[in-house]
Amino acid sequence: MQPENERLRRWRMILGGGPADGTGMSLSKPDQQVDAALQALYDSDRTGGLGSSSPNVARWLGDIRGYFPASVVQVLQQDALDRLNLRRMLLEPELLQAAEPNVHLVGSLLALSAALPAQTRETARAVVRKVVEALIRKLANPTRQSVMGSLNRSVRNRRPRHSEIDWPRTIRANLRHYQPAYRTVIPATRIGYGRRRSALRDIILCVDQSGSMASSVVYAGVFGAVLASLPAVQTRMVVFDTEVVDLTEELRDPVDLLFGLQLGGGTDINLALGYCQSLIRRPQETILVLISDLYEGGNQEEMLHRAAALAGAGVQVIALLALSDDGAPAYHHHNAAALASMGIPSFACTPDLFPDLMAAAINRQDLGRWAASHNIVAARSSV
Repeated sequence: MQPENERLRRWRMILGGGPADGTGMSLSKPDQQVDAALQALYDSDRTGGLGSSSPNVARWLGDIRGYFPASVVQVLQQDALDRLNLRRMLLEPELLQAAEPNVHLVGSLLALSAALPAQTRETARAVVRKVVEALIRKLANPTRQSVMGSLNRSVRNRRPRHSEIDWPRTIRANLRHYQPAYRTVIPATRIGYGRRRSALRDIILCVDQSGSMASSVVYAGVFGAVLASLPAVQTRMVVFDTEVVDLTEELRDPVDLLFGLQLGGGTDINLALGYCQSLIRRPQETILVLISDLYEGGNQEEMLHRAAALAGAGVQVIALLALSDDGAPAYHHHNAAALASMGIPSFACTPDLFPDLMAAAINRQDLGRWAASHNIVAARSSV
């Protein structure tokens, strides 16, 4: 196709046709099919959209998966849920099977979990499990490597028991003691992983399960499960709205954990921090990650006092305004600034950067500098 014709074709696809598009461009048969799929969604008020027929919706879901890459399909599905109120897509197994699994779809399923009919629940669990397994494949190894590497660097155990010896590092440190006659290395200096009888760090994920935090909750559940699999850290997961639920025992299966959530409702951060405070036994070795947009529905003044008390006791408190790829989040700027003035960093973080964030926290790095090094804008102090 000539460059000028290709330019007109693109404009025609953007403008959507009709007498006002001004291109005068005719579309090929494949382009007409793509145009019809987009028109059903974005011109629904003019064309009647997908209608109320389940077969129409199922056909449309299949069509867009054939026309567009998965990343675009996810956007179109989310727009269909928002613009056309296609919540029934999540209530019928056939439609749910036709959808492209992704984090946003999982968030919508969790929000509607109480309303899912029995015949859809197993399909919904299969969709959630598929997304969770994909996230674990992507995120588990970076998390393990970052966290364990940081613990190895932060703990200098020069008198390890036999079961605690880090043999690769010990051999490298003693190569000068190699004995050719015996073809072995004399381990004059032994380097250990640290005392394995107790956790080297305690990590508490305190997660706001209000509706606006859906994607963050999904990612937090996956990271919680991965961290719980590491013997060198003790991980707890606490979720809250106006009540607090400890889901630590569910970390063995992140799908069960996610279906134990109840997205939506109010927010009582103060109550959640109070519960987390009761869990802390070693303040200096505890990292508390509060994942919330900081809109407090409870006692705001008491919440800030409690956060200050935790930081003052030596707990490493981090306020993540979002743990998602959704871009800049909406959050309570006053509370974020107040926390920053206490030395509690407040910023959003993408899932890809979360392992590195935890590594930096374990090494007690300046997290404000860490955020700046990754072009993350942190909340500024209010003083």
